[in-house]
Amino acid sequence: MKILINTPSLALLGGVANHYLGLKDYWTENVKYNTVGKRLNKNGGGILWLPYDILKFIFRLLMFRPDVVLLNPSLGSSALKRDFIFLNIARSLGFKVAVMIHGFDWNYAAVIDKSWVSQNLNKAFLIFVLAQAFKEELQSWGVNVRIELTTTKVNDKLLEGYNSIAVRTGEVSNILFLARIERAKGVFIAVDTYEILKKKFNKLNLIVVGEGSELNSLKRYVAEKIIPDVTFTGRLDGEELSNIYKKSDLFIFPSYGEGMPTVVLEAMAFGLPVFTRMVGGVTDFFENDKMGYITDSFDPSAFANAMEKYIVDSKLTKKVSDYNVQYALSHFMASTVANKIEKSIKAALNG
Repeated sequence: MKILINTPSLALLGGVANHYLGLKDYWTENVKYNTVGKRLNKNGGGILWLPYDILKFIFRLLMFRPDVVLLNPSLGSSALKRDFIFLNIARSLGFKVAVMIHGFDWNYAAVIDKSWVSQNLNKAFLIFVLAQAFKEELQSWGVNVRIELTTTKVNDKLLEGYNSIAVRTGEVSNILFLARIERAKGVFIAVDTYEILKKKFNKLNLIVVGEGSELNSLKRYVAEKIIPDVTFTGRLDGEELSNIYKKSDLFIFPSYGEGMPTVVLEAMAFGLPVFTRMVGGVTDFFENDKMGYITDSFDPSAFANAMEKYIVDSKLTKKVSDYNVQYALSHFMASTVANKIEKSIKAALNG
């Protein structure tokens, strides 16, 4: 089976690029990537590349002759219009199209022309989404083609040579927040949670990993409140990222909204109990107490109370750590995710 996948430049920092970079080594079918949108270190936004991208896309279709074209829009950006252009071009040339919807902005969904979205998506033969709630919303708009749940992934290489179950003891010293440093990711809630805990447990440290528009504001916030033992690392990749997960003991991610956050899956794979909010696809699988803690609340005290149990009870922390590792290895590794995507596409083609 030949699959042509439209992706952003894999050198970019976005979630879609990261997703397909991590899957690249694990496809078993004949998969080729076709870069669209903004290129790294090039002037202009993605829209300026559109005429070139359209011509290149048509050329790739005619030369590669894929069995399936896989498009990767987000519901909440101008790229949705662009990807619908690609969808209609591929269909007009007789190619089958699958669509994987990554981001899902509920505010955008409230004002979008839903009939326009459904008319275009119904031209695909298969749609992937990251949460059951997204599937139900699209169906309520009149999308009647096959919709399947998928997930983001943990790159197998990130865990090479590391056995969390053998290494972790359940003792807690380091709390990790890892994401873009934006208010909507809940980073200020994370800091306030840590401040509450630090007053009770002096041994604790907070590690903040990532870059973003709120990084300087967050550093000022920590300095003005005189919160000790907070480390800012900036963005980390590869071995540095792996090492920070190994060094950490609990993962806090009180995000306001997500699709399927890769950082949660990575934290689980490294054996970290997770403390998060009921957002996106996390809600579909997360088991409270077995995996950590999940809530609708934005209250730092709620997170602090939940985390305190793990700080004082190393046996509980170890139990949840081991469970998270086993669950992540069974469900979220890139090799597993790539295989499931291929199987879903085959099944839909034959169905």
